[in-house]
Formats: sequence, C-alpha cells, structure tokens
Amino acid sequence: MNASDPEEKSSQTQVDSAAKYDSIEDHRLRRKVDGRLLPILTLLYLLSFLDRTNIGNAKLDGLTTVSLRILSRSQWLSLTVTQDLGVSAPAYNTSLALYFVGYVLFEIPANASLKRFDPQFWLPTLTLVWGIVSIGQGLVTDQAGLFGIRFLLGVAEAGLFPGVVYVFSVYYLRRERSWRVAVFFGGAALAGAFGGIFAYVIGLMNGVGGRKGWQWIFILEGILTALVSIFAYFVVPTWSYKAKFLTEEERDRLLEKLRADSDAGTNQSFQWSSVRSAFEDHLVWAYALLFHGFSFVLYSVSLFLPTIIADLGFQTWQAQLMTVPPYTVASLSLWAVVWLSSRWNMRAPFIITGGVVAIIGKPNLLYEYSVQTNLQGISFLYHQRRVSGITIYRVCRYINRTFQLVWPSENVSGQTKRAVAVALQIAVGDIAAIAGCLIYRPSLSAHLYRIPNLIAIGYMLSAILTATYLWVMMAAREQET
Repeated sequence: MNASDPEEKSSQTQVDSAAKYDSIEDHRLRRKVDGRLLPILTLLYLLSFLDRTNIGNAKLDGLTTVSLRILSRSQWLSLTVTQDLGVSAPAYNTSLALYFVGYVLFEIPANASLKRFDPQFWLPTLTLVWGIVSIGQGLVTDQAGLFGIRFLLGVAEAGLFPGVVYVFSVYYLRRERSWRVAVFFGGAALAGAFGGIFAYVIGLMNGVGGRKGWQWIFILEGILTALVSIFAYFVVPTWSYKAKFLTEEERDRLLEKLRADSDAGTNQSFQWSSVRSAFEDHLVWAYALLFHGFSFVLYSVSLFLPTIIADLGFQTWQAQLMTVPPYTVASLSLWAVVWLSSRWNMRAPFIITGGVVAIIGKPNLLYEYSVQTNLQGISFLYHQRRVSGITIYRVCRYINRTFQLVWPSENVSGQTKRAVAVALQIAVGDIAAIAGCLIYRPSLSAHLYRIPNLIAIGYMLSAILTATYLWVMMAAREQET
C-alpha cells in the first residue's frame, strides 16, 4: 500500500464524501442500513463471545473443581475425591489455548471463503455450527473431549468476527465505520456482563436432569445460539450491490456513495494476486502486530476474570455477578469514546492514550497491600481498589480493540486484499491470546498473577510503539498525496 496506488483514497476523499452525501435522504438510508445490519450482527457476536468465554464461568461452577468430603463414623475416616472431567489447572489453560489455535488456523481461510459465498448464508451457518459445538461442551466426559471440543469451537467461530468487519466495509463510508464497529464490538462487552448473570442463574440448575451447573451453562447458551442462527438466515443481509432490503433507488445511492469514498461500491472478483499483495504490505503486518499487542491482555483477562475476582475472596455466586460491572462500564465507555473519535476523525491518539491509561490502571492488580482482612472496612477498600483497576483495564482494552479493527478496513484498498488484511490482523492478534492462556497458569498465580500482569504491560508497550509507527507512516503518506 503506498501513495502511488491509484486505489488509495486520502482523508480528503473522506471529507469530500462527507460534504456531498449528507442530505436528509442519506441520513435516512444510513439509518435503514443500521437497522438491518447492527442488531443481528451485534447479537451474533455477543453470542460468539459468550460461547467462547463462558468456560471461565463454568470453571467456577465446578468444571475443574476437586471436591473433598470427609465423613467421620466412630474412629473411621472416609475420604471421597471427585472431579468432573479430571481436568487439572494446567490442562484447563491448555483447553483455552486450543480454542485460539483453531481460531488462528482457520481465520484467513474463513474470510477468504466469505468472498466466494454470500454473507447471508455464510455467517448464519457459522453461527449454527458453533452453537452445536457449544452444546457439545456440556456433554464432554473427559479431558480429551474438552480439548477436542474447544479446538472445534475455535474453528467454527473463526469466520464471524473478520467477516462482519468486512461486511461493514461494503455498506458504510470509511468515516462511518468506526461507530458501527464500536456498536458491534460493544456486544462483546455486553456478553461479558450477561455472561456473569446467566452463569449465576443457570448455575442454580445444578443437579437438574442429573447434570452439573457448569454443563447447563454450555448446553443452554449453545441452544440459544443455535436458535438465533436459524432466525439469522432470514435477517443477515447479502452484499450491498444486491441488497434486497433496499429499494433500487436506495441501492444505487448507496453504491454511488461507496464508489466515491473507496472501492467498496464495486463488485470485485476474488484474485490470488490481492492475497499476495496483503502479505507483502508492511502496513498490513503493522496492523496485525498492533492487534497482537493488545489481544494478549484482552483475552487473558476475559477468560480469567471470574477466577481473578474469586481469588479476591468472593464466593462463587458473588464472583459471577462481580464480572458484570467491568463489562458494563467498558461497553458504555466504548461507545462514548468512539463517538468522539468519529467527530474528530482520529484513531491513533485514542489507541495510544488507551494503552497508557490501561498501563496506569495495572498497578491495582499487581501489588498486595498489608491490610487486616478481618477489618471489614479496610477489606472492602482493598477489594474495591482491585475491581476498579480491572474495570479501568477492561474499558481501555475494548476501546483500543475497536479502533484497531477500523484502521485497516478504512485504509487497505482492494476488496480481497482488505478481507485478507482484516483476517490476518485478527489471526496474528489471536496468537497472543494463545500466549495469554498459557502464561496465566497456576504456577505463575502468586500475588494475583503478578508476573503475567507484568508481561501484559510489556505487550501493551509494544502495541503503543506500533500504533505510533502507523500514525507516523499514515501522516507521511497523507503529505505525499
């Protein structure tokens, strides 16, 4: 990607498009597109994030719990040890990592397949498949089964996230995408909030039908996903150039806007040369490395948040519900900050600032305080400070992730190249998620995972440097044009 590329559009093009396509009819058309795309695609991603992270809630409800029962009769002592799946703590971390192995391996092929198929068929089908796989998580009976089903879940979910981001790129002007991606990605934050509530309620079904509470978490949430996928076949839109929910006049106006802004309004065929071009572009790799730096902290905290909160001394049901505030605040903050970014047409400063603020919030998770936990007031302040640090951390991570996803979809030209670039960005990013799952392991859990948290800070620093590099390169390119 360079300034001489005839397909590249400068920020001046965005300004011109904004001025030309800002009539009442354009606003009405945009709201109509929003009403068709945002609710269903956000719901699908909410379910995707819920089904991949509910294993953290299931762990608290007994997935890996070893329970001891001691009965004393006269001078005899009976000891009973039970463990649902025979999954050790390190093996649990391995099951988390295997999900991302499947996700990374199939992300680029899945998004390349999207260009060959219709999103109206492809995205609901992916949702149906992972819903069935999610139900299977509640039916496994041993450690090998858990490993296999987590890998399959990663394979099934791999195509949704990059696929939706790509679909946005063929329906919205570049300046319009960040807010839509924020609404969509806010579904992940809401999934975290709902996940804690759902896990608490479903966990009360422990013993129903002879199944444990953690099994019902997987089964019921998987059934919900499968049912929604059937509905999605009738709602998820096709490509913009043949969108049936728009009138012919509206469709022509939309394509005119997209052609004036970028290549999104054209019907380009799949080309292997565009795939090669994506892999040869150094800025595409920079986007991927930026995503890599922040993905480590996003998923490590998402998957381990229930356990981290439980380690503060809360009971299981309290820990499930205490995961709700950080996600709720993250969702609301995300939408507010992205709205400001759209108004000012800025990305890099918000990514860098978010990273710095997250690093500042990290010390609340790093250090122990010499307090007397039997003093209720001091104990409360101690826990409150920790949960506040987690909340700040979550807010910054979600805000940064949204901007990172928008950047390549706004600046990489060529539809196939953009589809590969977005998939490559997420695939490389999720390699860091594999690392996070393996680094946040029991042997490094001392002082509330102090060493893994320090490694997370290192990842964030590298991401901040990458964002700065991209910012400088973008500015230089703008001056050349």
